[in-house]
Amino acid sequence: MANVGQQPKWEGKACAKLAGCKAEQVWLLLQDFLGLDKWFPSLTTCLPVEGVSGQPGCVRFCAGFKTPVNGSDKGSMNWTKQKLLSIDPNKMVFSYSIVDGNVGFNGYVSTVRVLSNEHGCDIEWKYEVEPAKGWTLGDLDFFIASGLQVMAQRMEAALQVFQATMDQ
Repeated sequence: MANVGQQPKWEGKACAKLAGCKAEQVWLLLQDFLGLDKWFPSLTTCLPVEGVSGQPGCVRFCAGFKTPVNGSDKGSMNWTKQKLLSIDPNKMVFSYSIVDGNVGFNGYVSTVRVLSNEHGCDIEWKYEVEPAKGWTLGDLDFFIASGLQVMAQRMEAALQVFQATMDQ
């Protein structure tokens, strides 16, 4: 029996431009499913839970990140368990879902893609989730978009340092 009052899923998309970075270089950083803590702001922990790193079915535990919405227990640390659903290195895209956590997300699925452009590349992060208690779609859009911008800046900086050392 379907829920009569069930709201449609929230959907959103964030994009970040990385100037002077090749899509293949950014993909090498992004495809490391267990390395998200190197790039995502305030994320302090990203650990393997099960499966083989980078293979569909792999689960990571992510913790320590800040969200625009505080939970009822202000002393608790935000955490999620995320499962890699699919990955295609040729198309530079992967999808994952949140399978557990304390941030209130149910039915969360994201697809992250790297796309070449004439000045470098873009990272595109599409997401959908059931409406979450205490959140607005605007909160989620801000969280993803601001996090992605910091990720892009950190990746750009790391690749510039790498290129500078290669040029010496």
